[in-house]
Amino acid sequence: MNRTTGMPIWQRPATAEAIEARLANSLPGAFGIRILEVGPDFLRAEMPVDRRHVQPYGILHGGASVVLAETLGSIATTLTLPEGQNAVGLEVNANHVSAVPEGEIVTALCRPLHLGRRTQVWQTEIHRPNGKLACVSRLTTAVLDRKAE
Repeated sequence: MNRTTGMPIWQRPATAEAIEARLANSLPGAFGIRILEVGPDFLRAEMPVDRRHVQPYGILHGGASVVLAETLGSIATTLTLPEGQNAVGLEVNANHVSAVPEGEIVTALCRPLHLGRRTQVWQTEIHRPNGKLACVSRLTTAVLDRKAE
């Protein structure tokens, strides 16, 4: 729900299964990102931490965390837009605050910080299985009108 208006924020229908199917043959699918829940104003996902995701020291690579966060923020932006508009990323940042060892599964929760007509800002928190915060990331997206074909 939009905190200001109390109205739902999603303008396109979506299920976790439909989103996952769309991601299957792209980088998020290759990374094993699974959409767990499409809530009223959030997306929840998980990602395994295996050899695809770790740096040479055996811990989650920061870039893999950014892939997870940017994936969720981009999907979320698109779901808030009417047909005829799409979104592109403008800027992403991430603060890595706790190491995640290989073998764990991280969960991510993505919520809006700003839902504007031309820009949006989404924050994703990534947690270890014990609940400890591993990374917090913010994605700024630009809302674009699709060009007529």
